[in-house]
Amino acid sequence: MRVAYIDCFAGIAGDMLLGALVDAGVPAQVLVDATTALGLGASLRIERVDRSGIACTKVHVLEGDHLADAHAETAHEHAHESHSHEHTHGDLTHTHEHEHSHEHEHAHEHEHAHGRSLSEIRRLIEAAALAGPVKQTAIRAFELLGHAEAKIHNVPVEEIHFHEVGAVDAIVDIVAASAGIHSLNVAAWHCSPINVGGGTVVCAHGTFPVPAPATADLLRGLPTYSAHVEQELVTPTGAALLRAIDPVFGPQPAMRVERIGYGAGTRNSKDFPNVLRISVGEGCEPEAIAGQSHDADGETVTVMETALDDLSPQVLAYVAETALARGALDAMLTPVIMKKGRPGTLLTVLCNPAESAALERLILTETSTLGVRIRQERRTCLERRHIPVATEYGEIRIKVGTLGGETMNAAPEYEDCRAAAAKHGVAIKQVQQAAIAAYLRPETANESGTQTI
Repeated sequence: MRVAYIDCFAGIAGDMLLGALVDAGVPAQVLVDATTALGLGASLRIERVDRSGIACTKVHVLEGDHLADAHAETAHEHAHESHSHEHTHGDLTHTHEHEHSHEHEHAHEHEHAHGRSLSEIRRLIEAAALAGPVKQTAIRAFELLGHAEAKIHNVPVEEIHFHEVGAVDAIVDIVAASAGIHSLNVAAWHCSPINVGGGTVVCAHGTFPVPAPATADLLRGLPTYSAHVEQELVTPTGAALLRAIDPVFGPQPAMRVERIGYGAGTRNSKDFPNVLRISVGEGCEPEAIAGQSHDADGETVTVMETALDDLSPQVLAYVAETALARGALDAMLTPVIMKKGRPGTLLTVLCNPAESAALERLILTETSTLGVRIRQERRTCLERRHIPVATEYGEIRIKVGTLGGETMNAAPEYEDCRAAAAKHGVAIKQVQQAAIAAYLRPETANESGTQTI
């Protein structure tokens, strides 16, 4: 199973994530195509830079006059790296050094005055020629940003107009990062605790400690700490993207690392590498690393649950079917007795961590729930294959599950048996029995190995 580990020892920002993705093997063209698909007139400049002696990748978002001035920007970039500027998150204005230069402030001056609503940004992304999962992750990130801002300012989310995070460069950061995230084809994301930095930021309503209010809300419930520098290390876009991919937090999992990517922030401190690191490889059990055998395939899955006592059974069935169609590994409906003795239904959706954001949105959108319980669990799976057997009712596939080469389970495929029963006008159990008998014949047994059924 392919896994990735994000090391946020210097925080996380949109540009840092873009650079780390490219450095870890995502083709630059993936990010370029995503940027072009937005139709905002933006482009990317990707370069190798040094951050405290670490060679890493820096991604610049260029727009408008910056396209013509790209070379001049390179010449002046170092002069601006150690400075900060004021910008706005929603209605909040605070000092922020991570992603943008002073030149961006002037370029966005008119745009910042108006901003973009969540609906506008959602329509922009939905209209772009992007894969469905990329759109879902990007929209999810903006929804998280919107809800954080709405909570801080006590207004409905659709009344929030993004300023800095609604600017072209921030939209590109989020959408291009979403494209890169899915391009890696990672089954499970993991992340270290997040270094938020220290010090204070100056906001429209006064001076706040790091992290700034919107960022602090986005980081709610995640493991964070403050160390090494008195600077703001986590931006709202970085925090929203991290929440959108829903990683498992903790130490690096057991894995055979194949690629390591370093993404650069704008600052270049002398004694503190301003970089984000992503490690990508194959996950494995600790016993396997120690040289011991482990026959079953272990993997991390996300489990989402919610109990409902006020929803039509028709809608429940629709949600379960839709979840499966959108990539869920399983969807279950269990009768339960809820508070006040009310009969209800427990909806459980099992999925790969990479699909959890989209399926969480499905549950929140299509059901009447006000919350979803989400947890990560380990599961062990048998290796699976199909063996076709010949019966008097035609060829039937047998699904075989093995552990270390030993067959643990074997069963006829239901759909094959159902079609054969309908075609020949016999009971489906007759077809199933015939298939098992054919499977247990000596010649089939020799092909499939030891039987334990």
